[in-house]
Amino acid sequence: MKKNKSVSPIVKWVGGKRQLLPKIKNYIPLEIATFYEPFLGGGAVLFDIQPCNAVVSDINSELINLYKVVKDDVESLIEDLSKHKNDSSYFYEIRSLDRDKNTYKKLSNIERASRIYYLNKTCYNGLFRVNQLGQFNAPFGKYKNPNFTNPNILRAVSEYFNESNIEFKCVDFEEAIVGIRKGDFVYFDPPYDPISDSANFTGYAKGGFNRDEQIRLKILCDQLTEKGVKLLLSNASTEFILDLYRDYNIEFIKAKRAINSNGDERGEVDEVLVRNYD
Repeated sequence: MKKNKSVSPIVKWVGGKRQLLPKIKNYIPLEIATFYEPFLGGGAVLFDIQPCNAVVSDINSELINLYKVVKDDVESLIEDLSKHKNDSSYFYEIRSLDRDKNTYKKLSNIERASRIYYLNKTCYNGLFRVNQLGQFNAPFGKYKNPNFTNPNILRAVSEYFNESNIEFKCVDFEEAIVGIRKGDFVYFDPPYDPISDSANFTGYAKGGFNRDEQIRLKILCDQLTEKGVKLLLSNASTEFILDLYRDYNIEFIKAKRAINSNGDERGEVDEVLVRNYD
């Protein structure tokens, strides 16, 4: 299948991989039976390589609902997006919908997808963040003219989803790769091990992702390696991660990151690409 250049991430996501794609693509095998990505997020890698067969997952149910709506009914989504306004009071009204469970349950899948897409395009720094109750809590971004319709990109992504064999899941990362076999390929992009206390951002979904989870992911990588499944993993270049994956091939890279509560720690940071093959 010929790649569509209009296919690109439809949401801005903390830790997105657009800027690192040249490095990441150097390590992605040319022949992949099925591409797996258990921490999908903004999907920069998926949308760049556009595999014909993929199993993708994210623990954030609102994100996965958005992708499913883009696949199944993109025109209704585009129509619903046109009703939104770039206005502070309107933004907070839409943001508050998930504070009332009874009200939120009445929203259709299309309305939920439209809401989260609109909030992502108009909130501060495009930051998808939820509190411990799973409620969206990023503030209004005060952009002059944000584009929260993007019909051409949405249609292109919908076309790719429908021309390919892509399975969407909203499950834990271990469950996301059930059935994987030799010849398949998995890219792990988990919430990063924090380089400092102020850099600790895991608000993609309620619950967070701590070092116990990092260790559980490493054990899964060991199991995949034993099965002969090729894997690539992104993470922060911390002593903890370097020690955890000391038996793997590690590539050090620089990345520009803007999300940090301490302004002095924004900018270029060290990250790693970990793989179990040459």
